[in-house]
Formats: sequence, C-alpha cells, structure tokens
Amino acid sequence: MPQTPRFITLEGGEGAGKSTQARLLAAALTDLGLPVLLTREPGGAPGSEALRALLLSGRIAWSAPAEALLHFAARAEHVEKTIRPALAAESWVVCDRFADSTMAYQGYGQGVDRAMIATLTALIGLVPDVTLVLDVSDPVASARLRRRGGMTDRYEKLDGAFHARVNAGFRAIARADPARCVLLPADGGEAEVHAAVMRALWERVPPGAPAP
Repeated sequence: MPQTPRFITLEGGEGAGKSTQARLLAAALTDLGLPVLLTREPGGAPGSEALRALLLSGRIAWSAPAEALLHFAARAEHVEKTIRPALAAESWVVCDRFADSTMAYQGYGQGVDRAMIATLTALIGLVPDVTLVLDVSDPVASARLRRRGGMTDRYEKLDGAFHARVNAGFRAIARADPARCVLLPADGGEAEVHAAVMRALWERVPPGAPAP
C-alpha cells in the first residue's frame, strides 16, 4: 500500500456523482489505514466557503471573467490554508473539484479566455497526482439531479447547452493530459463506479509506489 501522501481530485459535470465518489474514496483510503482529508471546491477553508456562497447563490450576476477570478481566489485560500498543510502533515487529500472545473465551467462553458485560466492555474502551483473525471450521460445526470431534490445552485439551473459545453470541456481536458487524468464512465450505480475509481487510482498510484 502506498504511504506517500497524494492529492487526488474528482471532476465532472452536474449529476456525475463526484461528491458521492469522493466520500466513498476517502472512506476506502481511511479503511486502509491512510490519513485522509476530504475537501471540496469552491470551499474547503473559511474564506473559500464565504466565496462559495457568493458564487453559487446567484444573488450577484458576476461577469464571466470576474467569476473565474473569484474561483481562483477561493482556490488560493483553500490551497494555502487547507491542502498544503494536509499534504505537509503526510495526509492524503481527496478533493471534490479543483482547477479543471474552472477550465470546464468558466473556460468551455462561459467562454472565459482559457489561456488566462491556464496561467492562473500555474500560479496556484499545485497539480493533483491523479484526477478522476467522471463522465455521465445527459439522461442519467438529469435523473440524478431530479432525485436529489432540494435547492439547486446557479450552475445547476443553467441550460442544457451550457452543460453540454462543460461536459465536452472535461473530456477535452482528460484527453489533453492522460498522464494525470482518467476519464471514467459514471452512468452505473455507486458501487460500480466506486470500484472503477479504485481500480483507476491503483493503476496510477500502484501499491508501494515512491513519491513522484
């Protein structure tokens, strides 16, 4: 079993099951005796959570570039206050969304300059060891969102064309960086997808693998 702390991110569009699979992955790693921090974006630190509320509530109609910058402000705080300290303490970090979501949602979905997003991502200075991109079909995603019920955030309320661009963006991101990203079909049940997540993780981080 690898003991070196790793930074693992889960990505995908609405209804892909990221939060569920992040929880299952963190629990599985904990069961193996590994120290694990489960976190999310936007959020994961007090200041980042405050920005999350502004971004997801829909109370303010941000311009697309401003929205991208707010996501990076939340990310910078999250990385410095939560993720780096956890890795320094030799904890694995499992994060529900990271920089790829900004590229997919703001870059592909909203048309923000992708080169700007890539530059800001580089300035953050932290790259996941493994990114698991959950790829779900539109009918399955829609059914999951209906079952979820309750309040929806502003991204979930956007139209199908937006979400199609986002999902295409995630696929493009995964294809462009196969050394880091694994594109996983996610239409199946929780247990089936979790099994695929664990297989993909151990293929990229084999038991006993040294630090990169």
